[in-house]
Amino acid sequence: MADVTLTAERIIRRFARDTNLLVAGRSVRISAAQPDTADLSATSRELTRMFSALGAHVVTASRHDATATASAAASAHLLDIQLDAAGPDSEITATLLLGGAPLPSRGDADGRIDFAGEHMPVSRLVAKGLGERGSVQGLRIGIAMVLEPKTAQLALLLAAAGAEVAVYAHPDEIDASVAEALRARGIAVDGSETLSGLAERAAALAFLERGFDILLDDGSHLIRLAHEDAPHLVKQWIGANEETTSGLTPLRQMSALGILDTAVFAVNDAQMKTRFDNRYGTGQSCVFAIADALDRVGVTVRDQPALVIGYGPVGEGVAAHLAALGAEVRVAEVDPVLALRAAHDGYDIGEAAELGAGALVVSSTGVAHTISADLARTARAVAVAGGVPGELDLDGMLMGDPAEQLTPLGAHVDRADPAGTLVLDRGGCINITAAEGNPIEIMDLSFAVQLAAVEELVVTRPAVGVHALPASIDDTVARAALAARGEHIDTPADAQLAAAHDWRSRRYLSSSPNQETR
Repeated sequence: MADVTLTAERIIRRFARDTNLLVAGRSVRISAAQPDTADLSATSRELTRMFSALGAHVVTASRHDATATASAAASAHLLDIQLDAAGPDSEITATLLLGGAPLPSRGDADGRIDFAGEHMPVSRLVAKGLGERGSVQGLRIGIAMVLEPKTAQLALLLAAAGAEVAVYAHPDEIDASVAEALRARGIAVDGSETLSGLAERAAALAFLERGFDILLDDGSHLIRLAHEDAPHLVKQWIGANEETTSGLTPLRQMSALGILDTAVFAVNDAQMKTRFDNRYGTGQSCVFAIADALDRVGVTVRDQPALVIGYGPVGEGVAAHLAALGAEVRVAEVDPVLALRAAHDGYDIGEAAELGAGALVVSSTGVAHTISADLARTARAVAVAGGVPGELDLDGMLMGDPAEQLTPLGAHVDRADPAGTLVLDRGGCINITAAEGNPIEIMDLSFAVQLAAVEELVVTRPAVGVHALPASIDDTVARAALAARGEHIDTPADAQLAAAHDWRSRRYLSSSPNQETR
């Protein structure tokens, strides 16, 4: 019998890789050619199990037709998988249809940028409002983020709303073809994949010297560099937005020390960012990138121990996606509350040194030196999902020239000698350096929050410090996302609203519960 679990996993990863779209929340319909064989039936069952574990909705033809007739959005969202067993060996093949059509060929960088834009309705809606209200007209906005098609769309949307936009990306985080396509569309792009050391720092400073009103940062690298080397520029800012947990931590330290000199909105902490981007987006993109890389060298995630270090939203997502693919997941966490959560989610917990031996070890902390040299030497494979430099202590692990101790085995996979550990993309953030970043629909939500936060900066002009975004932004973005999906939700009845705003205990009301609320 064929390895139906691996076949199912490869089909799912193929969809994600070819489209950069999200699995969680998607409607999926699976059908098999006739006559149905044992392998086809088993593959269909395994696809159903795996998609369900990943958060997709597996639907029958009749159920989908009944619920989607009133919603074109629901039909466009539907993934059809048609299984067949063809050829002399009855090899299982899959035809994938999205919205009833074959998966589109995204083509070159321009095609990938445009495809991303087609699947970012929430960001488009928020940006349209910025343009109509003139909120960013004439403002200089810098974007310092991973440069790939979704970020390109963020820049284009801000420019269309009237802002003067420039983009910078770290050499490991810049898609050169996307950068060129963006320049051709009139957006200034600084940075290059060829830079390193002092040249890279000079490029980042040159970007800052453009002089911005607002800076959108990922990791707070540019905010911190400006405070160190160009504090005069910081004083000119209306403020900044920070996209990540790892970026907010040092900014809060700076604020506590009294050296932060600008207002910062904690975009990462918005529910519509961290509950989706970190949990579903980073979870899918990192785990699928890991599985893709290991598959190329004949290693599967399934049925092997996997240690996730860190159980914040990223670690939670990584653990869930690894488990969905069949890994035996364990969790190491220094925070006792998060460790207890991991245990209640069904994972073994303990110390990394004990749980990591012979395992796939994934750092999800966003903290340097999470995977120590000693731990890396005992692991079967190591990868980084947290996204800060040095999260894997590669230098300490090798204790010598990487060219002599790392043997390339395949794309994004090296063997570290003499330990034999598989090192994925040399400790880079795996979904960025070895894949295309988080799924488009997830970044649509995150960038919608970013766009709303830009307007909040302009309108409220907050004082120096790190600030939470108002809950109204989460509500606006969530409602727009539901509308884009063609979904409908309840509204509270008048009686519920009245009860929710009545401070008195209903146990001890001395008169009718319908009396007027005071």
